[in-house]
Amino acid sequence: VQLQASGGGLVQSGEFLRLSCTASGRTSSKYAMGWFRQRSGEQREFIAAISWLGTTVEYSDSVKGRFTISRDGGSNTAYLQMNSLKTEDTATYYCATGKQTTWIRTQVAIDSWGKGTLVTVSS
Repeated sequence: VQLQASGGGLVQSGEFLRLSCTASGRTSSKYAMGWFRQRSGEQREFIAAISWLGTTVEYSDSVKGRFTISRDGGSNTAYLQMNSLKTEDTATYYCATGKQTTWIRTQVAIDSWGKGTLVTVSS
């Protein structure tokens, strides 16, 4: 499975961005999708995850209320709407797949990682 993330860019504090992640190749029948980010010099951090049908979502406390993950039920594409961006949101954002949102959040079983897309938020 290949994951292609897009939508990163340079924005000012308070603005928004929408990231997309599309899975292609030999995708398994059902899988959750999620987003992580990695700031320079830091470890990769879980951001959000959504189940196959979109009925279960999980967020990190750091983005809850500002970021929204979405996915058309059974779609190979997931989105991350990022509102009210802050300078501390500056990072490379990665998408991932796994059987369940919990497995993605805890990174206990990540099936695929995408290449990152850079988000830069200036003050």
